[in-house]
Amino acid sequence: MTLFFRRFSANRGALAGLVLLVIVALVACLASFWYEESPWAMVAQPLLPPFSDAAYPLGTDMLGRDLAAGLAYGARVSLMIGLISTLVAVLLGVVVGALAGYNGGRIDDLLMRCTEFFQTIPQLAMAMVLVAIFKPSLYSIVGAIAVVSWPPVARLVRSEFMTLKQREFVQAAIVIGQTPARIIVTQILPNAASPIIVTASLMTATAILTESALSFLGLGDRNLMSWGYIIGASRTMLREAPMMSLWPGLAIMLTVLAINLIGEGLNDALNPQLRKRGE
Repeated sequence: MTLFFRRFSANRGALAGLVLLVIVALVACLASFWYEESPWAMVAQPLLPPFSDAAYPLGTDMLGRDLAAGLAYGARVSLMIGLISTLVAVLLGVVVGALAGYNGGRIDDLLMRCTEFFQTIPQLAMAMVLVAIFKPSLYSIVGAIAVVSWPPVARLVRSEFMTLKQREFVQAAIVIGQTPARIIVTQILPNAASPIIVTASLMTATAILTESALSFLGLGDRNLMSWGYIIGASRTMLREAPMMSLWPGLAIMLTVLAINLIGEGLNDALNPQLRKRGE
């Protein structure tokens, strides 16, 4: 664990990304404390320029809603959807990949053909169709993003399992009579955790981008303020008030950049080859 933190902290980009992500998470957690009124409330003059009023530092939109409050509540929505959808996708991908990689044969062929089918469909297009079918809501967005995100995890886990199941410690577990489920959970999966963690961190960034795209296209949850919704609502005001689109765009860019930097740091810290060289 000490070695992991030492290697992770050696990556300055990863540390910068971690600090930035912590700031975004704090803003999301404290949104209701800083802004007691709903982000949908019309609180001031419409199209108030940024930094012209201390009460509304980022200005207001065309309806007089506080853009700073919208960004704070949008951070909560984006992080929540990104984390939950990634968790669901990783769980589904691990189950499919583990079954395919450990059993092989017909089970492997069947599961991989199913995985390839999902990979042939563009992710954003499939997510749009799923959300439209089940009506835009928090649950449908999370489910749609999870459904389009699990195939890469399944293929990664399958590859790791096919390699690890040939190792001596796995063969020894089979000889002493451990069940396949116990071997998968206690022997193989812990040794395959490093690439899964790195992939999950990068998937979170992709999930945030996908949610923003869906909200921009009008397929977001109408009851939740999100960064994509703010950009979509202000696209007709690009000439009159370009800052309305700039603020949420910067929030998305910095958050995704921070998560990607953290993913690179995790890759460096968890890379087995780097660990062997260090030892």
